[in-house]
Amino acid sequence: MDKIQELVERGKSFLEEGSFDEALAFFEQALLLNQDDPDLWNYKGVALRSIGRHQEAMDCFNKSLEIDPRDKKAS
Repeated sequence: MDKIQELVERGKSFLEEGSFDEALAFFEQALLLNQDDPDLWNYKGVALRSIGRHQEAMDCFNKSLEIDPRDKKAS
């Protein structure tokens, strides 16, 4: 498993547990390694939305759509 995938899996686990701040930290680490993956921006957006940081979440979702306008996973 590569480093980004490992970070995403850990972040998703924290999301499922409701530990949104911890999830956000893992998604941000993944984005440091690859800022061109729309899925990573979506995950970060979900974590931000979950902790009430709605404008930042929208910025992430919009960034995802900039990268891939046909991204069907953008929240």
